[in-house]
Amino acid sequence: MRNNNECAAGFDWQRSDRMPRPEGRWLRDVAVALSIALMAALLLMAGDARAQARMVQIAGNNRTVMVDVAIGKSQDVRTDRSFVDLMVGDPEVADVNPLTDHSLSILAKKIGTTRVSVYAEGKKLIGIFDVEVTYDISRLTNELKRRFPGSSIQASTVNGRIMLSGQVADAATLDKAVTIARQFGPEIINTVSVMSPQQVMLEVRFVEISRTASRELGVQWNRFGQHSVTNIGNRTKNLPITAPNKLSQITETSAGMLSGAAPFGFLLGRIVAGGATTDILINALEQKGIARSLAEPNLVALSGDTASFLAGGEFPIPVSSNNGQITVDYKKYGVGLAFTPTVLGQGLINMKIEPEVSQIDTTHAVAVSKDIAVPALTVRRASTTVELRDGQSFAIGGLLQSDNRNQIEQLPWLGNVPILGALFASRSYMKNETDLVIIVTPHLVRPARPGDGLRTPADDSLSPNDLDFFLMGKTEMPPRQARALTPAAARIAAAGALPFTGHMLDLPRRVSDAAIQ
Repeated sequence: MRNNNECAAGFDWQRSDRMPRPEGRWLRDVAVALSIALMAALLLMAGDARAQARMVQIAGNNRTVMVDVAIGKSQDVRTDRSFVDLMVGDPEVADVNPLTDHSLSILAKKIGTTRVSVYAEGKKLIGIFDVEVTYDISRLTNELKRRFPGSSIQASTVNGRIMLSGQVADAATLDKAVTIARQFGPEIINTVSVMSPQQVMLEVRFVEISRTASRELGVQWNRFGQHSVTNIGNRTKNLPITAPNKLSQITETSAGMLSGAAPFGFLLGRIVAGGATTDILINALEQKGIARSLAEPNLVALSGDTASFLAGGEFPIPVSSNNGQITVDYKKYGVGLAFTPTVLGQGLINMKIEPEVSQIDTTHAVAVSKDIAVPALTVRRASTTVELRDGQSFAIGGLLQSDNRNQIEQLPWLGNVPILGALFASRSYMKNETDLVIIVTPHLVRPARPGDGLRTPADDSLSPNDLDFFLMGKTEMPPRQARALTPAAARIAAAGALPFTGHMLDLPRRVSDAAIQ
């Protein structure tokens, strides 16, 4: 019995030693679970693949079925009838390969449309259907939802092009969406509407200040002898110089200052000795001046469009053609402005501004023929891009132009003598400084409501009658004053007519209540 017990105990000990450990059992269970999950995933993929196969009816009345396939992808199609052969109209658009007698595979290669003909035995045509290769908008749709979660932008395809539709809050969001869509297709049909106002009014002020200062001092010697005439200086226009009998004749021979202006300070001295007359002319001139120019144009443009303005004119320029004839072209000058606004989010406005100020410069004219000279243009131009909010202002400054000129005319050697050399020389200097400042203020504007009246500068004044114009000297009448002339005028004004205004040839006219208040 002991041996049996010992054998039984030994058997039990050996059996327990061969039993798998808990860790091994856990690993086996995990492996089984993974195998089951993998088989289920394969079955789901196979089911999805079967679900993706489209059923096409190629027989009966429905003979123009359209099958959409994204470019670079394939689509399985099942037919309701068996076939033995296929023919593709444009193999460059799509490849169509039969899988079974009731199924085929379409591989999209190029954007476009092609037709597939299906034949039975004996080349008998049993049906046709169209294949349209479009862009893959599924990725685009997901990208738009991820980038713009609060917008309702939708992407679709129309005749091989990507079309965007829906609504966005501002133009900046729309511009980003169109940029993203162009990465999926070059041609975008944009039908998205923008909710925020898209009209921008730009208030611009051009302030130009020009300062001029100059000073000139010239000395001229004229000696009239019996047999000779001597002149030192450049104050004479006509030669030879004859001995004048009166001082007025001497002043008439003066040519003015170096700048061409008439002399302001003029001193004449005469010395008579030995039968010879010597005249000393001293001309002095000092000039100071300041000029201010102001222009305030207002422009309105849609977001993304360019508006331009020019306050100036055009001057003709002769242009030679190929056959030798001369035609006339025109060059613009004056105060010009071009700006392109883009309304961003939260009232922010991006603006590209190109102001320009130009004027005709006759001192640098170019002669194109004997009698024709084309003047030059002095131009100050700037180009910048800024971002401002509604009502904020910024200034473009630093457009300073300074011109300094010094000129000396003197007699050789004698003009270099200190102090005394000033009696044999004419000196002048001129300084001209021009500063330009451009102040820009953008505003978001909305059109007036239907029925709202818009006032004009002519609403603040009326034409006078003959009595006010000829006797009182009034060129215009305020509406209140014209209405308060007499008690009868008030009754006429209440009826809607203008009392006692306009000349006798003017027909009676009626105005709105806004014009007579």
